[in-house]
Amino acid sequence: MTWLQLFASLVPILSVLLLLVVLRMPATRAMPLSLLATAVAAFWVWKMPALQLAASVLEGWIIAFTILVIVFGAIVLLNTLRATGALAVISNGFSGISRDHRVQVIIIAWLFGAFLEGASGFGTPAAIGAPLLVALGFPPMAAVVMALIGDSAPVSFGAIGTPVIVGVGQGISGISASELQAIAVTASGIDLLVASFLPLLMLALLTRFFGANKSWREGLAIWPFAVFSGLAFTLPAYVVARFLGPEFPSLLGALVGLGLVISVARRGWLLPSTPWRLPVSEDTETGGAIVPFDGKPPMGLLAAWLPYLAVAGLLVLTRIDVFPFKALLQSVSVDFNQLLGTAISTRVAPLYLPGTLFVLVALVVAVFYRLPLVMTASVWRESLGRMWPTLIALGASVPMVRIFINSGVNSADLMAMPTALGQLAAATFASSWPLAAPFIGALGSFVAGSSTFSNMMFASLQQDAALASDLSPRVIIALQMLGSNAGNMICVMNVVAAASVVKLVGREGEIIRLTLVPALLYCSAAGLIGWWLAS
Repeated sequence: MTWLQLFASLVPILSVLLLLVVLRMPATRAMPLSLLATAVAAFWVWKMPALQLAASVLEGWIIAFTILVIVFGAIVLLNTLRATGALAVISNGFSGISRDHRVQVIIIAWLFGAFLEGASGFGTPAAIGAPLLVALGFPPMAAVVMALIGDSAPVSFGAIGTPVIVGVGQGISGISASELQAIAVTASGIDLLVASFLPLLMLALLTRFFGANKSWREGLAIWPFAVFSGLAFTLPAYVVARFLGPEFPSLLGALVGLGLVISVARRGWLLPSTPWRLPVSEDTETGGAIVPFDGKPPMGLLAAWLPYLAVAGLLVLTRIDVFPFKALLQSVSVDFNQLLGTAISTRVAPLYLPGTLFVLVALVVAVFYRLPLVMTASVWRESLGRMWPTLIALGASVPMVRIFINSGVNSADLMAMPTALGQLAAATFASSWPLAAPFIGALGSFVAGSSTFSNMMFASLQQDAALASDLSPRVIIALQMLGSNAGNMICVMNVVAAASVVKLVGREGEIIRLTLVPALLYCSAAGLIGWWLAS
């Protein structure tokens, strides 16, 4: 690979970092420019045929539509709950657990987010968790950053184990179910030493960047509770991975963790005597009080939580193969085969999309809580009106990613850009590959927006690099999985989607600047432990 080809393969990554993070452009401008730069580099340097480029853009728009449905569903459900007064009830209900915003971050962003990730994945935890935190009085930026960082470790086993079963399973030809489980156990074991400290890191960032005193100490002061909360998820997840397999560690680990942490928080155990609160926000649109349509909360706490519990329950029921609902919903699909005569194909199962469930629950909520028709129409108009910036950002970022991934079809006899970068990294860092392996996984998630896609792209490369370096393939592939978790904190598609739900479109670069360091720390810590295990 020449220097020009190396630069061309890095264009999607460098353009996003330069435009979004360094120059602080809004995603509505940065992503179309990144798409243009990537298309030019792919056509002129990588020699991708014009039809392959165009088909990749079409595929990207189709995939972007599925993400937009999730964003819209999250927004319309949020606005419906705000109008009925349910969010006000939920916010008040947290005072019965703890008024401490640090505790609320752990419960919502870390544990409830892990449950949603285990059930559904694909951006659902941040889309639901961020607005819930806003309802509790968090500034929107703090809510999004906490939700994105929290939705990292659970990604290993998100959507009922999809990153392992589909990602690694399809990424490595002929791998057995027992070896997949062994890789899952290894990844979960490393996370016991890494992800267990993520809640503490989240709280330190929360108090340093969003607290009134800008203090690291206020976050670190709650370290016994934070470490307990980390282990309350990672330890049960490890046990489930070891004895049940890769489908349920995040789902069951989160349920156990929620029960333990809420019980401890209610009793004030491991907590300082004085609750810590964020500065009061005067922005009633995004961070202030939520006023229901009739001026008073019309329901109890269970009724207020019922829509979110219904979403969680439906996600579980429709994702587990033992129930008939998954196959039934997936049977209704729109297939896009051989787009523009290329080998690129994709499909959409509209009834299976998480966003469809959000919309369905929002409709039922409006009827069940007797929201006036005029107010319901207003909620939907406002929700639709917020979609245009997201449409532009995702309509450019997802096609850019698909060009990057589909670049293996070219007349220059080159591998796909991510594969070429991965092989170059493997050759360059062969002597210390365990340190580099998580960063390759993070690269995959950053550009593809999915841990599953990252594992599919790089699992085989990671295995080959391990064998060539006389290292344990099981450990190296586990590091690939953990790196893809870290990339989930900073991938553009997740950032755009989460920002859209709480009206932060245009500030995506600021979000990535705040989540980048935790992502790098996660990769570095996993790499160091993996280096010790693999050698």
